[in-house]
Amino acid sequence: MKLVTYRYEEKEAVGVVSPCGNYVYPVKDLGFAFDTMNELIDGLSGEGLCGLRKAAEAGTEAGIPFEQVELLAPIPVPKQDMICLGINYMAHAEESARYKKEAFGGERPFAVYFSKRIGEAVKPYGEIEGHFDIVERLDYEAELALIIGKDAKKVEEKDAAGYVLGYTVINDVSAREIQTRHKQWYFGKGLDGFTPMGPWIVTTDELAFPPKLDIRSRVNGELRQDSNTELLIFDIPHIIHELSQGITLKAGTIIATGTPAGVGMGFDPPKFLKVGDEIACTIEGIGTIKNVVK
Repeated sequence: MKLVTYRYEEKEAVGVVSPCGNYVYPVKDLGFAFDTMNELIDGLSGEGLCGLRKAAEAGTEAGIPFEQVELLAPIPVPKQDMICLGINYMAHAEESARYKKEAFGGERPFAVYFSKRIGEAVKPYGEIEGHFDIVERLDYEAELALIIGKDAKKVEEKDAAGYVLGYTVINDVSAREIQTRHKQWYFGKGLDGFTPMGPWIVTTDELAFPPKLDIRSRVNGELRQDSNTELLIFDIPHIIHELSQGITLKAGTIIATGTPAGVGMGFDPPKFLKVGDEIACTIEGIGTIKNVVK
């Protein structure tokens, strides 16, 4: 099931993409009185999601032709900052160390966690604000993000799948010189307009767990990143287990699992973004977001 936030006739709403992909069914017309994706996540249990899925399969005459809606980020305004993993693919760890001229011993014994500010997530086909008055080294990072479906506390790895609502694609846009200058990454990754997201949330019933999906990015059509989420150093069960030992992961929490090698800083010379560049981030089984730098 694909869950979307969309705009139609100047109104924002939450819907489900029809199984054929040709329509968007407003959840209210399926019998679920939710105005936002945050409300839907808070209000639906596992049984509720099953009911929504069955209603979407049955369809409704109130379906809107897909081409008539404007897709927004599936969670336009998250309730909390996004939790992110840094250098969670070995090849990216190597290129990151090379860019920073640091030695890399080939081991990642512990996960690196940080948070990313999202005032409002960028639409899946919206524009990325480059902030070129303060940024010179603008970079992209295609990532698989998961959405927690119910509060998770002290979860065992074997039970982690039951706490995931679904997955989406994000671009963890980064200002490298700010990220490096301030040591911690919050400022350099949290500027306004630095989180394109979408095109929807694909629920877990659509994909195997843990997902092993091809992940790619292209800049102006040139393939930059090309990997598979199977290569995560710390996988989703580990992430949920470890974090939930001391942090209650609330329903609606977004966790970005890290980016593979091929980001701009990893090239020699680096290939940073400029005005007019189009970045396409694609994850198998989920979809593609395309965003132009302004």
